[in-house]
This record gives sequence, structure tokens and C-alpha cells, in this order.
Amino acid sequence: MAAYILRRLLLIIPTLIGIMLVNFTLTQFVPGGPIEQIIARVQGEGDALRNITGGAGEAPQNTEYAGARGIPPELLDQLEVQMGFARIACTAAHQGEPDLKSPDCAKEKIGAAERFLIMLGNYVRFDFGISFFRSISVIDLVLEKMPVSITLGLWSTLIAYLISIPLGIRKAVRNGTPFDTWTSGAIIVGYAIPAFLFAVLLMVLFAGGSYWQIFPLRGLTSDNWADLSLWGKVKDYLWHIALPVTATTISSFATLTLLTKNSFLDEINKQYVMTARAKGLTEGRVLYGHVFRNAMLIVIAGFPSMFLGVFFGSSILIETIFSLDGLGRLGFEAAVQRDYPVIFGTLYVFGLLGLLVGILSDLMYVLVDPRIDFERRAG
Repeated sequence: MAAYILRRLLLIIPTLIGIMLVNFTLTQFVPGGPIEQIIARVQGEGDALRNITGGAGEAPQNTEYAGARGIPPELLDQLEVQMGFARIACTAAHQGEPDLKSPDCAKEKIGAAERFLIMLGNYVRFDFGISFFRSISVIDLVLEKMPVSITLGLWSTLIAYLISIPLGIRKAVRNGTPFDTWTSGAIIVGYAIPAFLFAVLLMVLFAGGSYWQIFPLRGLTSDNWADLSLWGKVKDYLWHIALPVTATTISSFATLTLLTKNSFLDEINKQYVMTARAKGLTEGRVLYGHVFRNAMLIVIAGFPSMFLGVFFGSSILIETIFSLDGLGRLGFEAAVQRDYPVIFGTLYVFGLLGLLVGILSDLMYVLVDPRIDFERRAG
């Protein structure tokens, strides 16, 4: 098993490189870029240009960027160097630090292939650079937003498993009964409602929209969080996450319940279950001593996709609706602003987490059923 895990860990390297290469290539064809975003902001802020250029008069034109009228070429050159699209190349006669204002130095473009290799070299050291528009390192930005996404993903997955597995087993045992019928109807309705629409419904009903003001509308904690006791902080935290976690859980809860039911139904009809019952074993011993281990394999197999789906998939809309500043919202804003360090940094983190969770899923396979030997299958 150790050799299999080592191979999986080594496979992470080319997989991450492939993910980054595909997305890096796609960004080269997307219209606009971070410099165009800055140009648009500057031109839309009136006097901001004069503040940056020190009140310079008429500025020369720069033909490299459409719509850059009135912005000095020196400023555009500095932006290109700052954002890694170019470097300052100086002659041997130059003394001191590289400076575009020196006659011995000039801007030198950096090609896309070289920029990609530089980025990979930095990412090996977990150096994701500085955000173009937030003036903070990407790793600090990700760590700052991580608690919100962990809250939504962890609690939603935990609640979904705690409810769905017992409910799915119960539905399998009582298949075809009125209990199975009405619970299936409720589950299908819950699955059909998008998470963001359910979030809006919860806000209208319980967050002061039109009916009751029971839960807060935004944030993970109250303004007086620091002044609360330990128990008060726990209650305040749970009070704030109740609605967003409920909205995030609804779709995963429905999927997992039906998956558990169908998996148990498939195992209950097999020969070994009939043999166990013929030996006089109780129904509970048959279900949880024999069927459970085999039926849960497919549920465990779906754990990585479910966890990552809850963690990253629906978090953008949920975080926006409940004004939660998490990774989903961060990634969306970075894509809109063409904040490449944040885009690629969060993509790298998401991809790495996804691959590690996949390895964890295999380990859970072996934990549930020791008969599974990935090492022998790989050989």
C-alpha cells in the first residue's frame, strides 16, 4: 500500500502541471487582461490619472493597448514589469539597480512559455506572488478566506452524511412502503431546488426578508465576537452558519440519500445476505455486519466529488447571497478582474486539495474493506 500511495503522490506533479498548463493557455486567448483592467479603472476615475502622473500635461500615445489614450507609456511599462509580463534589461555599463528611466536600461518582453515556467518554479515553493489589485500575497489571501469555505464544506458534508446514510438505509429496508414514497418525494423536491434559490427562500423566511428575523443576514460572527464568552462564541458561530450551511447541504443531502438507498438495495438481494439470514442472524447484524461494509464502498467513492462540490461548487452564490467572504467569491472576483496571481494560486490550491482528497478516498476504501488491495491491482 505504501508503494501505491507513493505512486499516487508522484502522479500529483504531472497532473497539476497539466491543469495549470491548460488554464494558463486559455487565459492567453481571453480578451482583456490586468493591464487593460487598470487602464479602464484609471480612465474611469477622472483625476486619478493626474494623481499618478504628477499632473503631467498631454501624454504620448501607446499603440500596444487599445483604449490607453492619455496614459504615459512609462506607466504602462512599469505595470508590465510589475505584473511579470516584462523585465528590465540593462547594458553592462549600467550602475546600480535596474531602472527604466536609465538610458542604459530598457523593457524586455517575457514570452508566455517563460512566464509559465517561472510560475511553476515559484509554485513549487508555494510562492503564489502578490495580488495585482489587493496588494497582499496570494497565500495570505487564501488563508484569510479559507475559514469561510471550510465552514460551508465541512459542516455541509458532515450533516449530509449523518442524515443521508441512516435515511438511505431506512429507505432501502422499507422499499416500496409509504415511508419510502413520501421521503423520496421530499428528496426529489429538495434536489430540484437550486442551492442559491433555496438560500434566497431561507433569507426571506428567517432572516428578516418578509417574515421572521431569527438568523443574521451576513457574516460568520457578530461585531461583539471578541467580547463573548467561549460558549457565547460557539452559539454565535452556529447562529450565523445555520442558513448558509442548510442551503449548501440540500442538494448533496438528496444525492447521497438516494445513492445510499440504491447501494443497499443492490447488496440486500445478493446471495450472501440470504445465507446470513438463513443462519439466524438478526436483521441489524445482517445490515450493519455484512451489507454495510459492501454497500458503503460506492458511497465512499463519491466522497471526493461531493466534498469538493460542496466546498467549491455552490460556494460562490451562497457566499455572495449571505455576504460571506470566502474562496468561491475570491475566485470569481479574481476572474472578473483578470487578477492572474489569485486565479492561478487558488486553482493550484483547489487542484492539489482535490488530488489529495482522491488519495484519502482510496485509504478509506481499504479502511472499510481490508480485502481491497490497490497495490496488487496496480501490479
